[in-house]
Amino acid sequence: MDLTIVSQQRCFEGTQGFYSHESAVCGGVMNFSVFQPPQAKDGAKVPLVTFLSGLTCTEENFTTKAGAQRVAAELGIMLLVPDTSPRGAGYPGEDNDYDFGSGAGFYLDATETPWSERYKMYSYVTQELPTLMGEHFPVDMERQGIFGHSMGGHGAITIHLKNPGVYRSVSAFAPICAPSLCPWGRKAFAGYLGDDETAWEDYDSCTLIRRQPSDAQIFIDQGAEDPFLSEQLKPDLLVAACEEAGQRFEFRMQPDYDHSYYFIQTFVEDHLRHHAKALG
Repeated sequence: MDLTIVSQQRCFEGTQGFYSHESAVCGGVMNFSVFQPPQAKDGAKVPLVTFLSGLTCTEENFTTKAGAQRVAAELGIMLLVPDTSPRGAGYPGEDNDYDFGSGAGFYLDATETPWSERYKMYSYVTQELPTLMGEHFPVDMERQGIFGHSMGGHGAITIHLKNPGVYRSVSAFAPICAPSLCPWGRKAFAGYLGDDETAWEDYDSCTLIRRQPSDAQIFIDQGAEDPFLSEQLKPDLLVAACEEAGQRFEFRMQPDYDHSYYFIQTFVEDHLRHHAKALG
């Protein structure tokens, strides 16, 4: 697959780049960012950790706001950050709401028309993008991890649980823990997957944990002052599911922190070290 370099900059002795390509899965141009640590300069293959962003975000938010490159450079981790949805599909209402359509792909493969034509973020993240990375970057595809924030935390946990042999490490910041039971998730699932709620189960973290717990430890940070905590995120339901299923997890409630990138900046080093330890 061809790759277009949008920009590349020196960063902590590595390279921070932004890229685009024509996606067969999503039916149009998709954008993503990659931080290549200095350990990869001579073509040596390094672990790949993918970050999935939250509602309204693009490939730029985590890349520019999280301050992750310094630690990734120290640990020798390559960071991949895709966009959160296809863009410019032209579907009615695509750009009307912050929590559905553009910027809100929810890391699933839509089955409802017209969204099913292009909104296939699950297949994009798990199939097409890793293939592209393997072709163009020195990554060890046997050492992959995944993490994310909010909608992206939901995506990271569900993708890991459905592909535990591929994504060997997983963590999340303030994930949407039970999307079938919160307004953000119910709106997205109904729009993308239809009204049959049994079809939603394949993308619900709590259901997947009870159905197929993994051998990995799920590492979660949640801000105690997050304004979305009780209505949208519902981490207590995920904790209960982990305990019932015997899923290993570490859940940290962080006093005084909210849902912002200041929260992510504060704890991103802990997450990267979690992935480095698991990936070796």
